[in-house]
Parts: sequence; C-alpha cells; structure tokens
Amino acid sequence: MEFTIHEKLAQALKKAEKSCIAIEQISKDTNFTVDDAYKIQLINIERELSGGKKVTGKKIGLTSLAVQNMLGVNTPDFGHLLDSMEVKNNTIQINTMIQPKVEGEIAFVLKEDIKGPDATAKDVLNATEYVAAAIEIVDSRIKDWKISLIDTVADNASSGMYVISDRKIDPKTIDLKNIEMNLYKDSEKINSGLGSAVLGDPAFSVAWLANALSKYGVVLKKGEIVLSGALSGMLTAEKGNKYTANFSELGSISVKFE
Repeated sequence: MEFTIHEKLAQALKKAEKSCIAIEQISKDTNFTVDDAYKIQLINIERELSGGKKVTGKKIGLTSLAVQNMLGVNTPDFGHLLDSMEVKNNTIQINTMIQPKVEGEIAFVLKEDIKGPDATAKDVLNATEYVAAAIEIVDSRIKDWKISLIDTVADNASSGMYVISDRKIDPKTIDLKNIEMNLYKDSEKINSGLGSAVLGDPAFSVAWLANALSKYGVVLKKGEIVLSGALSGMLTAEKGNKYTANFSELGSISVKFE
C-alpha cells in the first residue's frame, strides 16, 4: 500500500509520540500550507478514534501576540482533545511526555452546539454551561520546540494533556477579560496574566475557533471542552515539581510531575 506524504508525516509524528523521541521539523523540506498541516493532524485524530479513543473537545493555540510574533503568524491555531489526554489524579509521569510545558487557561464546557462561520462571543456565552480553571500541558513531537506554524498544526497544535477544576462558574456572572491568573512552580509565583491576553477576550477566542472549524465542516458540540488559550507564558515542566494556576473568581488547579 502506497502512503501519501501526509500519511507518512502523520505516522512519523505518531511514532514520535509513542516512543517519546522527537523528530526534526516536518516543515523543513516541504512546501506545505496550513491546510496540509491540518490534513496531517486529522489523519492522526481519525486513527485515534478508530482505535477507540474519543474526542472530548478542542484547544486553541497561538492566542497571544507574543507567540504569534515569535512564529511569524497572525492567527491562532487549533487542535483536538482526546479522553486519553485527561490528567488522572492531578499527576503526570514525566517520562510519558517528550518536552512538556505548563499553561494556565480558561476552559469552556458547552451546553449547546456552536456553529460557524458567523459565531460571536455572545453566542459562545449563551452556549456555555460553565467555565473553569484549567492547566494545559503542551508537548511537541518536534525537537527542541523548534516549530513553525505548519509544524505545530500538524502536531495537533502541540497538544499534550490537560486538567480542569471541578469548580463550575457561569461565564455570564463574571468578566472573563479581567480574570487574573498567577502561575506557580511549587510555592514560587513565576508569571501572571489576564483573560484579555487571550485574543482580547476568551469568549471571542472560542468564537474564532467555531468559525475556523466551519471551514472543515466541523461544529463545536454540546458537552465538549474548549481550552481557550494561555493567559501567560508557558513554564517548562520538571520532575518533582507541582504547578498551580490560581485564577481570580475561578479558583485554582494544580498538576504534579513525577
């Protein structure tokens, strides 16, 4: 059976994930577009689904201007969340990941579908059952995080794992833009940020996602989780350390690496 270049690269990324051995940039020797990269991402997601895993939601990446400027892009990207990515007991065995980093985010859990291409932040608030504090543990199957937009999109938007607080808040009762988040390594505060760092408004970020997905015939579904983007810079995860994201009005969430 002859594999296409998209299938071969999808296979290489999946092998890197399973072996925990990173590979070289896949964008280096190709003239791929972003659509090509999403095609690679979706090949691997379909493989996961055929193997029995389930999509639990989506994540939005590259929501900060600083990260967009670093990669030379002017748009966010998205990836898929799977049930296998949910952190159990707030603990991760670090040797199951390649080069993990920690981000504090606001998670949206949907009570209704959101369909693009004309979704608004108001539509998102109306369709959201609750928001909650979350930590996303991003990881890259590309060596040393030397990624372009093409690399991270193909690599499922550098998705790794995620954990969400049990505390559920109605987003209409708070100002998402002004939520403050402090990110700690053990007891030391490393950085902080506001909800407005996420495309100006986390709800707008989710609306962007719904509209971007419509291009591929995908709808944000009732019950799905959406990780709306990082409120501050990411921290490199290290064995033995506990990382806590403390949000005004949303409470805190922690993850430990062993």
